Amino acid sequence: MFIKILKWGGLAILVGYVALVIYRGFVLNGQDKTNAQVAKIHNTKLTLNDVFGKNLPPPPANPDATIAGVDANRNGVRDDVELAIFKEYPNSARTRAVLLQYALALQMEMIQTVVNTGTVNAVIGEDSRAGTCIADTLVPRKSPESSRAYSDIEKIDAYTRFVDGKQFNTVERKAAKDEFYNHLGSYSNSSNLLCDIDASLLLN
Repeated sequence: MFIKILKWGGLAILVGYVALVIYRGFVLNGQDKTNAQVAKIHNTKLTLNDVFGKNLPPPPANPDATIAGVDANRNGVRDDVELAIFKEYPNSARTRAVLLQYALALQMEMIQTVVNTGTVNAVIGEDSRAGTCIADTLVPRKSPESSRAYSDIEKIDAYTRFVDGKQFNTVERKAAKDEFYNHLGSYSNSSNLLCDIDASLLLN
């Protein structure tokens, strides 16, 4: 009887160990996928060619057919949003640069293959970085230490609302954004460099 108990006890331990190894494998595999996705998020940047429209896409036939929309030129910015920014600001490369960077961050919310706290925090960090880039480039402070006036905040909000309105223009996209934010934990900007494109490289 004692030997039988030992036998079943050993079998239970073995089964538990195998289950733990399998579970650990799933956890590590999931972490590897998250780390790879986070690295991809942080490495996705706007380029000067994007700012100058070197590869502007044609107007998509049905831009709202899916939540992700159309990105024919594969630069990470949804085509209809990209074209709207160029139409609104044809004569200001600086404005296009910061708004395209912001649109790029927002589009990441719609196209993630792995959605968990790690990837959501990374995307929102990019969103925050882009928003601060808009503020510092288009509505600079009078001095680094000065607080922003209410009129400055209104100007900044006007720029971000323009892109938000184009990006989240359907019920489905707004719902997808809300679902995405449900996974949000704590986040921070991924880089000390707020802007993908140095504004000093742009004349206007």
